[in-house]
Amino acid sequence: MPRLFQLSSVRQNGPAAIIKNFCRLIPMNHLSFTSIEGPDLLKTAARQTGLDDFGDESFEQAFQFLVQSLENDADLNLIGRICARNYVLGLLRNRLKLREDRKRHPEIAEEKIHRPIFITGLPRTGSTLLQALMAADVRNRSPLVWEVMYPSPPPRWTYIDSDPRIFQAGRELKWLNLLMPRFKTSHIIDARLPQECIAITAHSFRSQVFESMFFVSSFRRWHEGLDKLPSYECHREFLQHLQWRCPGNHWVLKAPSHLFSIDELFQIYPDALVVMTHRDPAKVLASCASFTEILRAPFVDSIDKPKLGLEIAVHWAKGARLGMDFRKNHPELRDRFFDVKYPDLVNDPLNVVKCIYSHFGMELTSESEEAMRGFMEKNPQNKNGIHAYKLEDYGLELESERQRFRFYTEHFGIVSE
Repeated sequence: MPRLFQLSSVRQNGPAAIIKNFCRLIPMNHLSFTSIEGPDLLKTAARQTGLDDFGDESFEQAFQFLVQSLENDADLNLIGRICARNYVLGLLRNRLKLREDRKRHPEIAEEKIHRPIFITGLPRTGSTLLQALMAADVRNRSPLVWEVMYPSPPPRWTYIDSDPRIFQAGRELKWLNLLMPRFKTSHIIDARLPQECIAITAHSFRSQVFESMFFVSSFRRWHEGLDKLPSYECHREFLQHLQWRCPGNHWVLKAPSHLFSIDELFQIYPDALVVMTHRDPAKVLASCASFTEILRAPFVDSIDKPKLGLEIAVHWAKGARLGMDFRKNHPELRDRFFDVKYPDLVNDPLNVVKCIYSHFGMELTSESEEAMRGFMEKNPQNKNGIHAYKLEDYGLELESERQRFRFYTEHFGIVSE
């Protein structure tokens, strides 16, 4: 028996390594399911759905830039090509179905999004926990993982906990444990838990979700200087779609990437409320670099860690600066923001939630508080193991990064961990 299939190999290398080794035996140039060419993807999505209206054409340029970058920059292995193709195809299928739903039900476009709450800030600062806690309040509404993966037809409250798409999404998420064994130590994800906004804006193909998963350097450079308004228009349409038959008092949304486009966010959601989470940048960069490595590792044969570390540091220093500049330039929106420091969130999550509710004039009922306590009991910190990371593993030097982010730490009074 070849070593590839021996049990000892599984024990030593793990399932992800076995899959990667198996894929190396397959000749890539003979497999149609590895194609990430734009015309082929568009035709395939249309054939699979029987639909041909992708909606607003603003997505096409971004889509073409993305697939070109996946082909030219990403250095994808076979697993990477298959996963990239399937992911993009899923987004295209969703676009076609969402468009068809709006044609059949034009009333979806009349849905109003009232005072949505956006949680943003540097990544790895507790925003996932905070969103999940606030989503435990049954009066709030968050886009759930299964809804974002399979949004059509629009969900109904009647089946929100029993929709067969929940099982479908859960089955797909199991692949994460095979491809990314360390993922569960660094991020909580479940079909019924809230999903991040970049997974929604991915449907506009103007989203940071692609650069989080793949080395799409030319797409990233192009996307950074791009007008983000179409992605927020897509975001609003997506929320209208989910809200139509499943309303709530407030949307509770989350993505660190909002730092780069708060101006566009307020253009689309003029009554938005924003919670900004903060943490020692040295911890942020090490954790973020490690998490990005976990996400990208199955799709390439090697990762240049110092290159990844510098990419992360430069990118999020820019994001922190843009977020700060917006707030300085819009003092009239001061009361629309609330700042949360990571140590406070970790030490007393419920108190942080109470402060947010109080600041924005929201009522926290005893039932909602109990639901939040229940979530914390079921999901204690490090439930799936400890996510270990070190700054130096990614070629970053502590004092240099402290200097890079000094403008941010001094402004918000962030202490070193």
